[in-house]
Amino acid sequence: MEFHHSRPIYEQIVEEFKKKLIRKDVEPGEKIPSQRELAQEIKVNPNTVQRAYREMENEGITQTLRGKGTFIVEDRRMIRRFKKEMGQKTLNRFLEEIEALGYKKEEIPSLVQDYIQDQEDRKDSGTE
Repeated sequence: MEFHHSRPIYEQIVEEFKKKLIRKDVEPGEKIPSQRELAQEIKVNPNTVQRAYREMENEGITQTLRGKGTFIVEDRRMIRRFKKEMGQKTLNRFLEEIEALGYKKEEIPSLVQDYIQDQEDRKDSGTE
């Protein structure tokens, strides 16, 4: 896991768990690594992981069962909500950047469609 210095690491850890849920790399009900294990794995201070886990519990993503570990909460609606929220954030960043390049809102759909078509053409021709 690579971290960006622009945001707190614990927030990036929480975001990574949300992405893993969306991609189905982790499933509802699944046990996640202990705080100590994860800290060693991603090479960060255990207190940072502890804060991330506390945040995930506050957000209702995880539940800690004493003596058993920390588990992803079984709530599939939560995953759909995360996917929508993260998709909207990504789209907002994209729109801000593309508009900063001087594109008008009405030009953006054709720009995106052209990009998608180019990718499909490359895939079909085997030049990807």
